[in-house]
Formats: sequence, C-alpha cells, structure tokens
Amino acid sequence: MNAKLPLALLFAALLPTSALAAGSAFQTYGPHIGFSGDPSQLVLGGQLQMGDVAPSLDFVPSVDLGIGDGGTVLSLNGDFHYRFTISGATWQPYAGGGVALHFVSFDNPGPGPDASDTLAGGTVVIGADVPTKTGNRFFVEGKFGLGDGPEFKAIAGWHFRMR
Repeated sequence: MNAKLPLALLFAALLPTSALAAGSAFQTYGPHIGFSGDPSQLVLGGQLQMGDVAPSLDFVPSVDLGIGDGGTVLSLNGDFHYRFTISGATWQPYAGGGVALHFVSFDNPGPGPDASDTLAGGTVVIGADVPTKTGNRFFVEGKFGLGDGPEFKAIAGWHFRMR
C-alpha cells in the first residue's frame, strides 16, 4: 500500500471536523457519488462549500475515492464555482475550475509489485444545483481533467447546511 494513502485519508477525514470546530465560513457539506472515465471507476466522496468568497464565487474543496478498473484513485480537489443567476429558474448553473492531487494505486496483473504514483492536475467544472424541500441543495456536475488524473468525472450529491 502506498504510504501516502493513509495520510491523505486522515486529512480527508479531519477536514470537515476541523471546519466545524473552528467555526469556519464553510456553510454546507455533503456526500457525492458518480463515475469517472479513464480510469473507469465508481467515485464516492464528499465536499465542503464556502459560499461567496467573492460575489457569486464559491470555494468547494472535496475528496473523491475512485474504485475499479484494477485500482484506486484518491483525489483531493480545490475547486472554485462561479454561480450564474437565471431569472425565474429553480436550478442554478455554475462553472469553474480548480486543482487536484491524485494518489493512484493500480494492481499489477502479472508478477511484480503493484504500481502507485502521486499526480497533480487541474479540472474544469460544469454543473447545476437545485433546492430541496428541506432547504438543502441537490447538485449534478461534470469535471473535465486537465493534465494528469481522471479525464472525466460525472457526480451527483447533496449540500446540507451547517447549523
């Protein structure tokens, strides 16, 4: 197992806790699920959202765990989403981008050790969210990889308000 993977998992687990404990400006948090292409994997993860770091601009750090296609990819993402206002629309579209750090581990089908690597890349994000009856938000988005890492991710998830 890659020695960096447990450290990254610990960081991902402590991020939401530290944001709540510090009384930070993160307003929402939540899980997401989806899939990625190249490698073809099931993607599970979660995100925090700090709204309005600038007018209509949100900071959305997240962690994704991709499973399948002979390996795992743990991604730490730092995205910015620009929210578009459309008069009368329930859905609110957004677009943005960010940076990502990927901890990659693939099984070697033959003799020899498994392969692992740490890769850096960027993302272009396009998505939309809609309020739920309980006041939270449901979202869908596509992430297009730039540089190293998964070429594409399609995810859906929820943003729950921090109280």
